[in-house]
Amino acid sequence: MAEYRTPEYHPAFEEYCEAVFELREDDVDVIQARIADRLGVSRPAVSEMIRRLEHEGLVEIDGQIRLTSAGSRLAERVVRRHRLAERFLTDILGLSWAEAHKEAGRWEHVISENVEEAIARYLGAPTTCPHGNPIPGADYVVPDTVTLSDVEVGDPFTVARIPEELEFAPGMLEFLEEAEVLPGKVGRITASSPDGTTTVEIGDHHVGIGAFASTRILVLAE
Repeated sequence: MAEYRTPEYHPAFEEYCEAVFELREDDVDVIQARIADRLGVSRPAVSEMIRRLEHEGLVEIDGQIRLTSAGSRLAERVVRRHRLAERFLTDILGLSWAEAHKEAGRWEHVISENVEEAIARYLGAPTTCPHGNPIPGADYVVPDTVTLSDVEVGDPFTVARIPEELEFAPGMLEFLEEAEVLPGKVGRITASSPDGTTTVEIGDHHVGIGAFASTRILVLAE
């Protein structure tokens, strides 16, 4: 039997399916406004593209926007290539998180299946991107995590994952990388403010992390 191969689609179709996949992965309601914010496009443009994706059988709408099985295959392929590219660009080429995220957004549309497999093999079959998000098709085991904001003052934690939602917040990747809020890093909560700011001691840094990030960063509580 011939091996199934996902059909090739226009990069715009790939980006929209990827956005739907990542929003759902982060437990964000997948509505047109969210997609518009994620991709930085107008809501009318999103509306038109969603109609096209629905016509192609890639999404269906039942109050929220959901990927069909074909849409899921396409999204997982694109997300896998994006996250493998990020891992290669940071681990091998030494790019910053922000640089790698931007560059991987280009690579995800042009990496061939053979190159994808070669990158995964060269990197030793990683299970996550540099930010701790799972690579589709890898042997990822979901850890038992809580949000950073849920950790009590004085308690230690280990950073596990920086969700995609934070990757799209302007300046957030630069801030977190500079502050050493990196997967695998061990820290301790030193203060919690009424405005939701969580102050952590991690590496050589003592930093305050606002509510938007602290309620989304996933950690392993010690």
